Amino acid sequence: MSTDFHKLLFDISEALVTDELEALKFLSLEHIPMRKLEAIEEPKAFLDVLQERDLIGAGNLFFLKELLYRINRMDLLAAQLRSSPEEVEKELRIPGRAKVSAYRQLLYGIAEDLIPEDVKNVKFLLQKKIPKNKLQSGASMLKVFLEMERNVIIKEDDLSVLKGVLKGFRADLKKRIDTYEEKIKENDSKAILHYPVPVSVNAEEEGAEGETSHWPVESYKMKNNPHGYCVILNNYMFKNPYEAREGTEKDGEAVKEVFSWLQFETVEHMDLEAYEMYAKVKEYSKKDHSNMDCFVCFIFSHGEENKIKGVDHEFINIKDLLSCFSGSNCPSLAGKPKLFFIQACQGFAVHPAVTVKEDASGHFEADATPLHSIPDLADTLVGMATVEGYECYRCRETGSVYIQCLCEKMKLLCPLREDLVTILTEVNKEVGGRVLNEGKQMPEIISTLRKRLIFPIPQPPSAEK
Repeated sequence: MSTDFHKLLFDISEALVTDELEALKFLSLEHIPMRKLEAIEEPKAFLDVLQERDLIGAGNLFFLKELLYRINRMDLLAAQLRSSPEEVEKELRIPGRAKVSAYRQLLYGIAEDLIPEDVKNVKFLLQKKIPKNKLQSGASMLKVFLEMERNVIIKEDDLSVLKGVLKGFRADLKKRIDTYEEKIKENDSKAILHYPVPVSVNAEEEGAEGETSHWPVESYKMKNNPHGYCVILNNYMFKNPYEAREGTEKDGEAVKEVFSWLQFETVEHMDLEAYEMYAKVKEYSKKDHSNMDCFVCFIFSHGEENKIKGVDHEFINIKDLLSCFSGSNCPSLAGKPKLFFIQACQGFAVHPAVTVKEDASGHFEADATPLHSIPDLADTLVGMATVEGYECYRCRETGSVYIQCLCEKMKLLCPLREDLVTILTEVNKEVGGRVLNEGKQMPEIISTLRKRLIFPIPQPPSAEK
């Protein structure tokens, strides 16, 4: 079976041409990081990445079917995957089945419908917004869209600039965007009405229209799409090869899966030196978050008390990273939740590791207080993999104990409308109850949140009788 499966992928890859590979990469952006996609130069490598990320397998070929359907390769769909367009269309109508977002479908459809003269017009009108070297004659419309996304000119819930560009010469495509935006608003309205209601809600607690009013604490607004950036700083390879953090790539994949599902704009930055970590965090603090609800940052590295280690063996203070998002330094996030999750040791590594390793290095100072010395950061939550002075654990094959548990609890409890502090308390309970390398690990929650933070799920769950 394995031989047949790989022969199937080989035959499909041989039939794909360069433009089609570019289209497949563009349509897969929600599931594969931009950095990884840009390194792919041939269809075989693309299909390999789909396998690596468990997007396809011998018994799971629907995403590949969907991609071939989207790029109109019905011949491969029929000859290689034994499926008809009607069968794929039927399955795509099942809620939650499609993996290519409506947003990316829209952009791809627009790119396909633009004639060469239209593309020239688009590039001309974008000259003041995108560097000219990115608008050369050889740049396809899909590449122009990628540059627009990089420069935050377009995003899933804001296509106003693209509409403005198209309305002068392709009013039909501008109208298509209007239709897409109307459907998004309609779906958002439906989603609000279909959130699961906790079993503790009594009929008396509901309003005349069935709206619940039982929450004793106000919740943060989470109405935008995307809700905000989810930035991952993931240090894997250090200058000293012995310090390589095997398994950390699994943490990055898990976080991207969960926060993409929760409608965050998720981006991962690998192997940063200490000054680069600070520069990257500061870069995001300077962005305009006015149309976003929240900011999330995950940091995976080695550490000492109160510090995170860059791949250059230099350290950055945790409080310096957090201070970038104070009300004065990031006014567009004032009053909005700012979340930091740190997977790094904060103390001595006591036990030797075999398949489980400690995220620690060097000799540490005792009695450091990592985060409590920053009292002015309102609406901030920091989830630490371990309390100060202690080690935390990571498995080479499956990732870190804390991050993997956090992602699993998010997937389980977000659809039940549990707030973030409750979810993290469940993580503390589970991680704290394990025995790891003959030792224990106790995560820590440090919060100045003033309201409940509930992540709305992107689609209502199917009702069960």
